[in-house]
Amino acid sequence: MNKLSACSSMACGISLQPKMVLASLRVRKQGNGRCTNVPRNVNLEKLQNNYLFPEYARALSTADGYRGYGAEQGNQALRKAIAETFYKDVAIKDTEVFVSDGSQCDISRLQLLLGSKVTIAVQDPSFPGYIDSSVIIGQAGDFQDKTGKYQNIEYMQLGPQNNFFPDLTVTPRTDIIFFCSPNNPTGHAATRKQLQQLVEFARDNGSIIIFDSAYAAYISDDSPKSIFEIPGAKEVAIEISSFSKFAGFTGVRLGWTVVPEELLFSGGFPVIHDFNRIVCTCFNGASNIAQAGGLACLSPEGFQAICAVIDYYKENAKILVDTFASLGLEVYGGVNAPYVWVHFPGSKSWNIFAEILEKTHIITVPGSGFGPGGGEYIRISAFGKRKHIIEASWRLEKLFSKGKPLFNCLK
Repeated sequence: MNKLSACSSMACGISLQPKMVLASLRVRKQGNGRCTNVPRNVNLEKLQNNYLFPEYARALSTADGYRGYGAEQGNQALRKAIAETFYKDVAIKDTEVFVSDGSQCDISRLQLLLGSKVTIAVQDPSFPGYIDSSVIIGQAGDFQDKTGKYQNIEYMQLGPQNNFFPDLTVTPRTDIIFFCSPNNPTGHAATRKQLQQLVEFARDNGSIIIFDSAYAAYISDDSPKSIFEIPGAKEVAIEISSFSKFAGFTGVRLGWTVVPEELLFSGGFPVIHDFNRIVCTCFNGASNIAQAGGLACLSPEGFQAICAVIDYYKENAKILVDTFASLGLEVYGGVNAPYVWVHFPGSKSWNIFAEILEKTHIITVPGSGFGPGGGEYIRISAFGKRKHIIEASWRLEKLFSKGKPLFNCLK
């Protein structure tokens, strides 16, 4: 009798070998790191085996002949290139890198990993995806109109008064800490000392840091570009990043997440195993075309070209910073990030946005969209052609020089 061969929407391949498949389903239950105090999602504990189709593909495919879905974790060559380009000095393995269709998508996958029972903290202001995904997954509680905050979310205030870094001495313990550096929207890159404090805080509390380094390529001083530059971070942190902001992949969609093997749930189960299951169950892998583009970006020639583009946007940011400073306004960011954060004390950000739009036809982003801490600020992006940046600066300066009241925002 002939052996049973398998065909599906993937390619026809070798015969199924039950022993091989079953062996691949066995998962190591304990890791080598220090346990956090974050419990494993009980719903993931209910799953009995790995997701069917990746295991099925192991038996189905051959290295030379497989032409179906790509690996959910990403092209092996790209995973290796990411590890060697961005994490070589901190010894991140390529197997700890998960390629994705962007860091925003990975935020939601991480929320699936964590479940609704964990407590979270976010920077205020911060990228809205952290808060919104927390609300959707059921971590947040009700919205409070009076404060502009959700119950059950800890808002870590950032501003000039604390050098845009939260006071951890008064910050309550949470399971998860979302932290973006360089920060969107403020543009502040946390210093090494600040990140050492953050990692120590997480280790003392058994918390997990979700570290968003999407803008790390814009750092020009000695601020860490990865949380894993800080000793001990591998036991308390996950890092997400993206090709969107440093390689212009905003419409192409490509990013990655790093989950160290040392990161463990409170019971000792490796977080990487559960994240791998989430990826295999909820994701079919990034586009092969996008991943090929990512590999090209990380080639010596490609990376050199990308660095030149980053310098171009940083010069745009400098022009914007100088322009708003010349108008007598308090300006932050624009040095280690492509965003400029401008303060209008006593004014409402939506009013500022509307008046600038009406009088100069320049589009900005109201700071309140990033949380209550941004209520008196606007964010300006340096992404754009130089001639447009110069034109915008000229309009602002021209209007101001005529003595017209540019910012008559109602309080």
